[in-house]
Amino acid sequence: MISAKRMRALEINSEALGVPTLLLMENAGRSVRDEIIKRFDPEGLKVKVFVGHGGKGGDGLVTARHLAGDGAEVEVFLFGENKHKDAVLNLNVIEEMDYSVKVTEVKDISQLSPVQTDVLIDAMLGTGFSGKPREPFATAIKVFNESKGFKVSIDVPSGVDPDTGGALGEYVNPDLIVTFHDLKPGLQRFSEKTVVKKIGIPKEAEIYVGPGDLVINIRKRDYRAKKGDNGRVLIIGGSYTFSGAPTLSALAALRTGADLVYVASPEETARVIAGFSPDLISIKLKGKNISKENLEELRPWIDRADVVVIGPGMGMEPETVEASRVIVDYLKSLNKPAVIDADALKANAERELYPNAVITPHAGEFKIFFGEAVKESIRERVKQVIDAAKRCKCTVLLKGYVDVISNGSEFRLNKTGNPALAIGGTGDTLTGIVATFMAQKVNPYTSAYMGVFVNSLAGSIAYQKLGEHLVATDIVDHIPEVLNNPVEAFKNKVYKRIIKD
Repeated sequence: MISAKRMRALEINSEALGVPTLLLMENAGRSVRDEIIKRFDPEGLKVKVFVGHGGKGGDGLVTARHLAGDGAEVEVFLFGENKHKDAVLNLNVIEEMDYSVKVTEVKDISQLSPVQTDVLIDAMLGTGFSGKPREPFATAIKVFNESKGFKVSIDVPSGVDPDTGGALGEYVNPDLIVTFHDLKPGLQRFSEKTVVKKIGIPKEAEIYVGPGDLVINIRKRDYRAKKGDNGRVLIIGGSYTFSGAPTLSALAALRTGADLVYVASPEETARVIAGFSPDLISIKLKGKNISKENLEELRPWIDRADVVVIGPGMGMEPETVEASRVIVDYLKSLNKPAVIDADALKANAERELYPNAVITPHAGEFKIFFGEAVKESIRERVKQVIDAAKRCKCTVLLKGYVDVISNGSEFRLNKTGNPALAIGGTGDTLTGIVATFMAQKVNPYTSAYMGVFVNSLAGSIAYQKLGEHLVATDIVDHIPEVLNNPVEAFKNKVYKRIIKD
């Protein structure tokens, strides 16, 4: 089954892949016509189509056009102005079909009364609807139900929530539902009346992360939001040797939209990190490297944070390896959303984690953590990562020329990157992006595949401008371009790759 939000993402992803939503609408309307003529001879068939706003109204207009072409006597009732770009194109066609289609614009509900006809088509309220139908649709649904004839609902019955099947007011009670691509959860109670029709959405729109995944999941800041509402990210990392990695993670987290980003590092390293940006909150931990003795200092910060990143630049000193394990155990005891990366990932090799954790290994780290080399074939990698995620009980994001992401039951692929992303620091920016989505209450698996899409696409925008000369901070600079308009950012990507294995 597929939720309304997920269906919307697939439509956007399809268009980004080159399958326009106008074609999907054409296929949807044509499939409704096909189901009707399976049951009725179209020649002289009397058909009334109730057309509402949005894409469902457009589907109904396509159905009306095809049935009229088959010889049916079609009347279309229009309820208000439809501003959906594809529906408007189909309405323009219907208005030109004034010999074979009668168009009635309903300007007042007093115009409505039950009709007697052969077929009634419900193209009023679609998967974007929730709540209680308002006028003119409340009356239109009531009149539709009281009319005589075989009743067909497009996609979902008007007035029914596509995800829950609930109805807070009037709803269409059809004889047949023609839904698209996959069954919506709310249609289970209508299962004996429902047929599912494919409309040309490519499999790749589901498998590859696309701009639609961002469009449906990125939340807008509430007008009344206060500091902290959009995420508090704690990054535990850095060492006497390394200060850049945790800084890159922190800067990426801020650019992705976290309200507050704390970086906890050994005291000398923390002073260096504080000098990078006044936007970062630097927490100075006692000692030259992070050790298990720092846990007591870290507890209140961990408890306060919405998500914790551990690993960037921590190093592999024996005391730090021990600290990584102790801190991860504490995170696990809290079921704290966390991204376990880099040195902390290596320090916790072959340990069972927990569902609120994400790990982001490259091929070498994957071998260290799971004890096996990464397969060459992408299809074999998919199976390998799914199995690995089951074993560690967490989300696994395997970085590569094609990224593979799985939570143990589902998987997604990402191929929006470019070869220049092999430079140092790009994994650290990825970690900060994923962490911010998790801090904003996006589930770990979705955060992981959205995060790698944003990181790679920001890198590809930088690659377009700088070629082989980009650095990790260029990714940070281009994150807003991806988040502000993911569809346009995806269209402008410059590097393509084809899976042949």
